[in-house]
Amino acid sequence: MKKVGIIKDERYFNHITSDFHPESPGRLKAVYDVIDSSEVKDKLMLIPPRMAVEEELTLNHSTAYIKTIAATAGKNYTMLDPDTSASPLSWETACLAVGGLLNLVDKIMVDEIDRGFAIIRPPGHHAENSRSMGFCLFNNVAIAAMYGIKKYSWKKVLIVDWDLHHGNGTQNSFYDKDQVLYFSTHQYPYYPGSGGYNEVGEGKGAGFTVNIPLAGEQGDHDFLSIFQEILYPIGKEYSPDIVLVSVGFDTYFEDPLGSMNVTPEGYALLTDVLLQLARECCGGKVILVLEGGYHLKGLAASVLSVLKKLLSSDGDLKELMPADLMPSTITVLNQVKKVLGKFWHNI
Repeated sequence: MKKVGIIKDERYFNHITSDFHPESPGRLKAVYDVIDSSEVKDKLMLIPPRMAVEEELTLNHSTAYIKTIAATAGKNYTMLDPDTSASPLSWETACLAVGGLLNLVDKIMVDEIDRGFAIIRPPGHHAENSRSMGFCLFNNVAIAAMYGIKKYSWKKVLIVDWDLHHGNGTQNSFYDKDQVLYFSTHQYPYYPGSGGYNEVGEGKGAGFTVNIPLAGEQGDHDFLSIFQEILYPIGKEYSPDIVLVSVGFDTYFEDPLGSMNVTPEGYALLTDVLLQLARECCGGKVILVLEGGYHLKGLAASVLSVLKKLLSSDGDLKELMPADLMPSTITVLNQVKKVLGKFWHNI
């Protein structure tokens, strides 16, 4: 059994959103309740979070923006964009989200854990250098990537983003850099409007952004095929020092914000591909961080499915039949291979 560290803390409930807002404390309450009542509870290593400090936040965000978020502390309610707000303890909660993820980085780099999952909020992949958006305050995964580059001399970081929505903030953090390969599957065109397959990076970063824009209705086998035909061969060729994963469960088949058809078992299959890739490239180092997912029962069941896979598997690649794929998925696969083929030889 693998040593799986998780970040799980009730202080993440303290970021309060408006009534009926989908990104509510109830999301984590549902997940934590399922973990605490399941057989995995005693098999997980609970890692306490810490507050990220300003020097760490500035790895991805401007000082002026950090001060803007800090100034919301203690204020009753602050609108940051039409979808995103701060409550009195949001600043503290967002710093705990970043700090919790960075603690997982430290633990995996000193071999105290084999892999980790930061089950935190607020989410982060939409947050830009100087702008909050899409429910996100700080870009947790982008900061973690820069933290590892600075502290542990990572040369190559693979960030995989399987959220329903494109991670514009993460993409823009590394669009002209080759230290990070950003790979995203997402519904398109959809919020936030970015993520076309022709967005491949620029300058030194050309070819290091891989977008898989999907029209909707894709299910387990569609996503698995994308991971096996695009992510796995590119990832093998890139050979990262670590795999960081923005896991959004809003591609779940009943999620209110999307129109995908992924099941909890499907997320486990995707996790298997990531574990296989990490085992072959970077000693199995994989850290997941929660992004979206707004169907509470589906979110909890999906997280549990992934945790079970993290505990039990070293990775596996399933044989797929093309007949299982939607025609639109085959079209996108061919488009992406054509565009990215000049950068990567294995697709």
